[in-house]
Amino acid sequence: MKKTFLTCAVTGNITKPDQTPHLPITPEQIATECLAAAEAGAAAVHIHVRDPQTGRPSMEVELYRDVVDRIRQRNREVIINLTTGPGGRFIPSEDNPRVAAPGSTLVPPLMRVEHISQIKPDVCSLDLNTMNSGADVVINTPRNVRIMAKAMREAGVMPELEIFDSGDMHLALDMIADGSLQGPGLWTFVTGVKYGFSASTETLQYARGLLPHGAIWSAFGIGRDEFPMVAQAWLLGGNVRVGMEDNIYLAKGVLAKSNAELVTKACHLITEMGGELMSAQEARDHLGLPQK
Repeated sequence: MKKTFLTCAVTGNITKPDQTPHLPITPEQIATECLAAAEAGAAAVHIHVRDPQTGRPSMEVELYRDVVDRIRQRNREVIINLTTGPGGRFIPSEDNPRVAAPGSTLVPPLMRVEHISQIKPDVCSLDLNTMNSGADVVINTPRNVRIMAKAMREAGVMPELEIFDSGDMHLALDMIADGSLQGPGLWTFVTGVKYGFSASTETLQYARGLLPHGAIWSAFGIGRDEFPMVAQAWLLGGNVRVGMEDNIYLAKGVLAKSNAELVTKACHLITEMGGELMSAQEARDHLGLPQK
């Protein structure tokens, strides 16, 4: 069977520091977690940044640059995937839904990819979802997604298409058809988020069936669905993702002490099923990325 590459999403945007003392917050902590995840078997690391003082999600370019520089000083091979998800959340005011309430982060699309244009990582995520997210709404209009995709292409960065439901896939396919995206594409199915794709075999079979021929895909599950979806994605021929962005538990009631622990468990699951993990260099070849 073909080899599988594993991505580790080390801190994310939703997981809160008060949920686990092991969540990386500072650029040094985030970079250290990325490096340890790579040592444990991750071929790629997916990176958000946080305000070092408050632990809250941040969009500061210099924080991203600090993390990337720290990783590259010690590891030139691991694939760096920077998020562009922050900046899309809208919370309507109760008295006037046209007015943003505190906590809204919605900003112009080019602000969401400023760090991509400057830092030029190997890969960056491109969310195509407009959906309910908890009590809030995430907004990614077709116009804004196309603007972000154009900036990614101009920076020479491969977009990772994050898919939360089938409508996202149809938007991506339209963008491939009109040249906004280059097909067949790199796709990631996000499962287990309320009001999005359910974490099930049927979901992955359906989503996989919508992919263009030759597409490379991964899938992951949120919370308790993380490791079951590692197995499901691998069994259906996809690549996998784990990390504290998605889940903070190594087992029921047992907090993971590091992202590397989650990576190690996922690698063990795949090898026990008869699979084999790609190295970072092999994943680069697979994705057509430049060798480091």
